[in-house]
Amino acid sequence: MTTLSATIQEVFNEPACAKNAAKSEKERKKGCTKQLQPGGAAGGCAFDGAKIALQPLTDVAHLVHGPIACEGNSWDNRGARSSGPSLWRTGFTTDINETDIVFGGEKRLYKAIREIIEKYDPPAVFVYQTCIPAMTGDDINAVAKAASAKFGKPVIPINAPGFVGPKNLGNKLAGEALLDHVIGTVEPEYTTPYDINIIGEYNLSGELWQVKPLLDALGIRVLSCISGDGRYREVAQSHRAKAAMMVCSKAMINVARKMEERYGIPFFEGSFYGIGDTSDSLREIARLLVSRGAPAELLDRTEALIAREEAKAWASIAPFKPLFAGKRVLLITGGVKSWSVVAALQEAGLEIAGTSVKKSTKEDKERIKELMGEDAHMIEDMTPREMYRMLKDAKADIMLSGGRSQFVALKAAMPWLDINQERHHAYMGYVGMVDLLREIAKTLFNPVWEQVRRPAPWDDPADNWQARALAEIVAPQLAAE
Repeated sequence: MTTLSATIQEVFNEPACAKNAAKSEKERKKGCTKQLQPGGAAGGCAFDGAKIALQPLTDVAHLVHGPIACEGNSWDNRGARSSGPSLWRTGFTTDINETDIVFGGEKRLYKAIREIIEKYDPPAVFVYQTCIPAMTGDDINAVAKAASAKFGKPVIPINAPGFVGPKNLGNKLAGEALLDHVIGTVEPEYTTPYDINIIGEYNLSGELWQVKPLLDALGIRVLSCISGDGRYREVAQSHRAKAAMMVCSKAMINVARKMEERYGIPFFEGSFYGIGDTSDSLREIARLLVSRGAPAELLDRTEALIAREEAKAWASIAPFKPLFAGKRVLLITGGVKSWSVVAALQEAGLEIAGTSVKKSTKEDKERIKELMGEDAHMIEDMTPREMYRMLKDAKADIMLSGGRSQFVALKAAMPWLDINQERHHAYMGYVGMVDLLREIAKTLFNPVWEQVRRPAPWDDPADNWQARALAEIVAPQLAAE
């Protein structure tokens, strides 16, 4: 655990994070949040964050060293998609028991790695540490090293047991594992002046595929996506990219920053949600590539592509604007979506009743203020009761959030649309913007909402069994008088 402690302290001291840089040395060592206790649920542990960050690597065998529940609770918790391999969909776990806790589970882990390699022959095996074997002292680094030497396959230890911190820390620890054991270990067959990395993109519902045709049209090659629809070899050779784009706020900023330091790959933070942000991101990618030696005509081709695609997108969303006039949205999400989705909704003429910023950085909040003004209604942590009251009092016409909040909207009999990682629709790029508005319109104007707001027949005060019984009692009395 000494090495893990040192890694955590290094991750906490992230110079590329403006909020972290503004802290004192003492505050910086504390990290972004207080550390958790074993068994304490806090909305996602470090192991969960590491698994989320790396499981979209589709040809890798992801082996969880721990009790069966750790794998069961973390499997398929993002709606990522693959254009090829499906090995990542198979759940592997050592399923340790009481005997392993007493005598150690290292032999069991080694046997599990051997069985996976013999049966599936993956290009690599990722081994995830969990709370119990971390506390009993199982050395997954030593086992991974021995197994890799024996079987001739990369076996990558992911040291992110749940109790060391929250999900966001797990994202960064997963990135550290890639930096230490994967990135830079394979040379690409060839390189071009147009090679880029996309960092922190998970291909939710196939969103990457909505953007990749735009890059293909410009001749830009995604050398590696970390990690949506990614392959082990692509990540291993990602150090030869000419530029990088970081998505999903600061979840993997340590990867982007260290690749810039080690390999000279410049990066920027951008978003492909909304028309304007998509165009800005394409321009910045082209600018970085030109600064690294790509022909200057790439800038002109990028502007031509943007003009063509923006014209089609604006024409496609024009019919929605009259429908959305005066409609207000309550946005309960976090991270990069707190500002990028705001921008997209405003482009469609929707008003923002409020947006949550629980997982947003200081830079995210500043961008929201730029979009919504200084009086922007930013919500740090809204309780279900407050969400319900806001919807019930018609301060918002629809709520966009994750699945955990849907029942609040349903109880208030108000429209709700999934905007988080469990969703089944892709909303990225110009095409995704149109798809988002189409889904909002279908949800907002669904006739079911009018029907569920009507009183049930048995709740009609003028016609229910209580009213009829009272009439039968009172009517004879009135007749007698």
